[in-house]
Amino acid sequence: MKLHELRPAPGSRKDRTRVGRGISAGKGKTAGRGTKGQKARAGASIPAWFEGGQTPIHIRVPKLRGFKRRDRVEYQVVNVGRISAYASAGRFGVEAEAPAGEPAGGMNAPVTVNTEVLRRAGLVGSDRRPVKILGTGDVTEKLFVAADAFTRSARTKIEDAGGFVQLLAPDPAVVDSPVPDGDAADTAGRGPAASTAAPDAMAPAAETTETATPPGRRTRRASAESASE
Repeated sequence: MKLHELRPAPGSRKDRTRVGRGISAGKGKTAGRGTKGQKARAGASIPAWFEGGQTPIHIRVPKLRGFKRRDRVEYQVVNVGRISAYASAGRFGVEAEAPAGEPAGGMNAPVTVNTEVLRRAGLVGSDRRPVKILGTGDVTEKLFVAADAFTRSARTKIEDAGGFVQLLAPDPAVVDSPVPDGDAADTAGRGPAASTAAPDAMAPAAETTETATPPGRRTRRASAESASE
């Protein structure tokens, strides 16, 4: 084997295809680019996202702007100004609830407004969805409003006009609900009996708290006492 006899391994090298050198070569005439068109010309470089001039997919598809909470609550909103105006015009169709000892329809009796009343008046579309009271407008009537949520300004305006608000939605900050009077009295009645029975019930447990030392094992205190003796 001499240096001039060295050759590449068979099949490891392949001749470059020469295009445009006659139809007999197999790649003559159009040189494998087809008949005319943009891609048949020199310098044709079309991006993969190009769609021929129409609005491309990455522009015509709306983008994700922000997000929506999974636990969001969609309220039906009503302003206190409209509630007060409807109450002044008598459009709620409800009579004012007078406190005990006062005649019905008195000057101090507030107008009760809840979801059902608002739905009948046309201020909300459904009584199955929660209602939130907003603070836009002036309150000139004494109202008792029961709703699922209130803004701070709405609550302030209603209370400043002598009215009251009742929050229907449970407050997550309140863990323990108040005990009714009957339950409280019942609990108070059971209290002494439970307190007197508790020591007797716990007495056997106190007697069984001592544990016996396993045979063949001595505690550290017992060892120290025997050594001092």
